[in-house]
Amino acid sequence: MWLCLVPLTAFTLAGCEQAVSKAIRFGVSQAPINLDPRFATDATSVRINRLLYQRLVEFDAEFKAVPGLASWQRITPTHYRFSLSPGHRFSNGQSLTSADVKATYDSVLDKKTVSPHRASLLMIKEIKTPDAQTLDFMLKKADLHFPGFLTVGILPSQALINKHPFHQNPLGSGTFRMEDWSEVGRLKLQRLRDGQDFEVLHVPQPVVRVLKLLRGEVDLLQNDLAPELVNFLAQKAFSIETVDGGNFSYLGFNLQDPLTGQLPIRQAVSMAIDRQQIIRYVLGGKARLANGILPPEHWAGLPLQDGINYQPEKARQLLQSLGYDKTHPLRLDYKTSTDPLRLRIAQVIQDQLADVNIDLKISSYDWGTFYGDIKAGRFQMFSLAWVGIKTPDIFRYVFHASAIPPDGANRGRYMDEQSDRLIEEAEQQSVLSEQRTRYKALQRRLLQQLPYVPLWYENHVRISGAGVSGYPLSMDGNYDGLRTVDRVLD
Repeated sequence: MWLCLVPLTAFTLAGCEQAVSKAIRFGVSQAPINLDPRFATDATSVRINRLLYQRLVEFDAEFKAVPGLASWQRITPTHYRFSLSPGHRFSNGQSLTSADVKATYDSVLDKKTVSPHRASLLMIKEIKTPDAQTLDFMLKKADLHFPGFLTVGILPSQALINKHPFHQNPLGSGTFRMEDWSEVGRLKLQRLRDGQDFEVLHVPQPVVRVLKLLRGEVDLLQNDLAPELVNFLAQKAFSIETVDGGNFSYLGFNLQDPLTGQLPIRQAVSMAIDRQQIIRYVLGGKARLANGILPPEHWAGLPLQDGINYQPEKARQLLQSLGYDKTHPLRLDYKTSTDPLRLRIAQVIQDQLADVNIDLKISSYDWGTFYGDIKAGRFQMFSLAWVGIKTPDIFRYVFHASAIPPDGANRGRYMDEQSDRLIEEAEQQSVLSEQRTRYKALQRRLLQQLPYVPLWYENHVRISGAGVSGYPLSMDGNYDGLRTVDRVLD
């Protein structure tokens, strides 16, 4: 702790007075990668895209679908009619119509587009537009939760035809528009209702982000800070808010690897990790144990008692039966980012696995390289988090055999007929209780087969500088608070 605090104090005392910016500056640990909602999968891009683009459907606090751009009716089990609310425009002034919605989803469904979101929308048979405000989604099969799948930000149809570079120059109908992204690590946005300017600043090192907050070079921080840094800022009288999170942290495995493809090895790893110890001592108690992608309060979530238990002696015995011991340890490679907190967690896991005779090599990379390797399947083990998950279609997207990239996010190449069957059976049910039964059975199967080791749901923390207020946190850690945050300048 003191290694962090000493330079912070010295830097603060030595720092010169900073000119007050009219923009509200938001420091983030990871820069956005792609501002085209058809392709964005990293957390920062998805969260910023929520501000730039509107979606047909949103979710309430109970993970239930509610109208976004449109309300809907279920005409038949395979026919949903959506009615757009009037008055929506893209940031270039063009009206948003049903043709734009159809063009967006047709593009996602087009194999040539290679959208990672295509797999979760394959139940769509046809999209019709009876008029400018109405869409008819015709499905190949009935799905009770179909509206909850329609969360891709809507793009203007003419710009799609003209192959507009949305990934670098977003054009949406959201509450923000992009002003400039010419400088690496600095994304400039403008809030449309009042013209308030924002800067999203990429500051990968947590200590540097804190220093910038202390010097007045950033006004807001959210997450990705070690507990001792948050405690230090609390002593400096910054405004701090913490809420329970629903984002799912996990260890992933390459199931095609000759070592991590073996279930007993994955079981040994899962039993050797003392998750509660990591939550208490590394995360400062600011997390809760997880046993699946969906949190326990979700209608399809598992109760916490169904999770994995810490059993190091059993892990040692299991590995010994495979021929691994102190003189012949199991050697595995673990990929992570260069974020100091993620590295610290990796080092604790490395130490815990060493206790059961696993020699874990940690390979850390900048975020872009790390994330690229994971998407391409270049790993044995890795750690990431799923953010903003609302509907159980995530199971098909992540675990079904048909969802191997680029058709989904089954990055570990998990192939299991029983899991596929449970996913398909759940999707076919017309009664919620029957779906719940099958999704819970699926999650118990995943705990048996361990394509992932569930870790925890980290809490969210927001830290605001002087004069900045009105930024509420949400359970999924989105950046929606930028819609309401204000800054009072003297």
